[in-house]
Amino acid sequence: MQIEMSKKVVIVTGGCQGIGRGIAARFLAEGAEVVVCARHPPTAPVSSGDRMATFLAADVREPSQVETVVQGTLERFGRIDVLVNNAGGSPPADAATASPRFSASIINLNLVAPLVFAQQVNAIMQRQAEGGVIVNIASVSAIRPSPGTAAYGAAKAGLISLTQSLAVEWAPKVRINAVVAGIIRTEKAHLHYGDEAAMARIAKTVPLGRMGEPDDVADACLYFASPLARYVTGACLTVHGGGEAPAFLGAAQPSKP
Repeated sequence: MQIEMSKKVVIVTGGCQGIGRGIAARFLAEGAEVVVCARHPPTAPVSSGDRMATFLAADVREPSQVETVVQGTLERFGRIDVLVNNAGGSPPADAATASPRFSASIINLNLVAPLVFAQQVNAIMQRQAEGGVIVNIASVSAIRPSPGTAAYGAAKAGLISLTQSLAVEWAPKVRINAVVAGIIRTEKAHLHYGDEAAMARIAKTVPLGRMGEPDDVADACLYFASPLARYVTGACLTVHGGGEAPAFLGAAQPSKP
């Protein structure tokens, strides 16, 4: 299904690789002008067909650099219609020994940075006749235990709460929703999940029988940004293929009647 996004201006943070790149390409395919920001430029242009995204270098943890992206987008396109807060992540860490500095950095990237970016974009959207849309990319780590990435899971849970609060504060001009992403196969998935055989085993644990793809998350973002979601704000859409079967099911041996 095509959703017309021509003349819309979209910012995707962390849009040069992985899920963010898929989101950016999806909006490009639907006719939007797309700005991607990251600390380093993409190894290949972010594109769809003959249409390419504009790259602006920025560390989203630095408010001054966020402001540079926002102002650069305004100078080039004159408006901002959609912000996708996608930048985030965390290396594994033992919660018992993780340093305060490490934990603060993870929370800053995954919770504080999206808030700061949203604040700056909201100020623009509130002045626009059509307002705007903000989509926050959360994670299933926010809604289930996240061993090995406890601070990340806590930050993403905070992002869901933030989404719901801002949806109330910034209505009716700005709609804010979250996509709760499950296990997504990206170009760096092997770093988290292992080789092809390991990922095939993981896929079998998902009710829909496969890992997610960046396009699955991108389609959810496109929906939230479109008129189809005109009465949707403060919502969380879980994109996880049905999630993970409860562990006890594999160990249970129910008695036969």
